[in-house]
Amino acid sequence: IGGVGLSGDVNGDALDRIAASGVIAVMRGVDRDRAVETARALVRGGVGAVELTADAPGAVDAVADVAAALGDEAVVGAGTGMDAATASRAVAAGAEFGVAPHTDPATVETCNRHGVPTIPGVQTPTEAVRAVEAGAHAGKLFPAATGGAGHLAAPPGPPPPIPLVPTRGRVAATGGACFAAGA
Repeated sequence: IGGVGLSGDVNGDALDRIAASGVIAVMRGVDRDRAVETARALVRGGVGAVELTADAPGAVDAVADVAAALGDEAVVGAGTGMDAATASRAVAAGAEFGVAPHTDPATVETCNRHGVPTIPGVQTPTEAVRAVEAGAHAGKLFPAATGGAGHLAAPPGPPPPIPLVPTRGRVAATGGACFAAGA
């Protein structure tokens, strides 16, 4: 996904690091007091990109803690419950990318304004076009269990090409097929 369709002064390094990692570990429901320990364990296990879900209490503070603790060891992002205001707070706390289960143009614009790439949720060609038009840098194929590797392998068709990042569902069980299909 690195370097594809970057707009303005968006940090392409974050996308390159996500692509090099091959996976974004989603830290959902991890208490702030365990966030750094959990993120460090993921990094020790070879993960180079972590997303803390913004729908948990203290999530923005956890982003700050993890970003400070990991430094350049991993790229740290915020996702789920993302709206423009949350994205702005997460970026100020150290998030290097934003993820959402849907495409909200205001959230994409906020991340772009702060130089942070966004990966909003897409499932259909229409959603992919809207994400590209909003300035997104990749699309979160969400939920991946309903489309999976077949969805990834299908010809891109008329929408502008957007790299897809599968998430949720059977990704762990079908990861190899998703990678073979272009994830």
